[in-house]
Parts: sequence; C-alpha cells; structure tokens
Amino acid sequence: MSKQIISTSQAPAAIGTYSQATRHNDTVYISGQIPLDPASMEIVDGDIEAQIRRVFMNLRAVCEAAGGTLNDILKLNVFLTDMANFPAVNSIMAEYFTEPYPARAAVGIAALPRDAQVEMDAILGL
Repeated sequence: MSKQIISTSQAPAAIGTYSQATRHNDTVYISGQIPLDPASMEIVDGDIEAQIRRVFMNLRAVCEAAGGTLNDILKLNVFLTDMANFPAVNSIMAEYFTEPYPARAAVGIAALPRDAQVEMDAILGL
C-alpha cells in the first residue's frame, strides 16, 4: 500500500494526531476541516455563513494541494451543531461547486472542536 501525505500551509495545520489528507492511488481522504484561519489558527470572526465559507476555502486548499479541485470531491460529510444552519450550507455550497454535485451527508452533533459550528471532511477522486 502506498500512502502519500498531503499538506499545505493554505489550510489549517493539523491540531492533533492526523494529517490534512492522505492519498492512496487516485483517492484522497481529506480530514475534517473546521473554520480555522490558517494564518492565525483561530476560528474566523462572523456568523455561520463566514464559518461555512472558511471551511470550503480550507477544503479547496487541501484539494488543490492534492492536485484537484472541489469539483473532484466524490463524497462530502457535513457536521453541524445546529441543523437550522443546513439551508446556509446548501446556499453557500452552490457558490463553490458546480453540477454534478458530490454525494453528501449532513449530521447534527452536540459539539465540535474549538466551539466551531461546522466541520466538513471529504473523499476526493483524481
């Protein structure tokens, strides 16, 4: 098995025992991204929309480091601390993706690291 670690300074550094992403053959597994600014490593200021946009920017940076784009995502998992924010995810996702959209799951959870309101991870096919 060949495993390649994907890393970029354009997305937040790992804050635990994981890599930003790993690649095996033509598949890239992107670790969960919360709305951390990669420069300050702090949660972005603003509302849930600002947090969602930051997560998509972080995902895009990791996709690009792997040699792909957001549109190469096969599966996207969205974790929200308040499912009332799901319409905002749909609206903002349309700004970052074009059809055909990836498969997706959305899960309501009690809490996320650093009190983030949203986290997403993805599987990328290259």
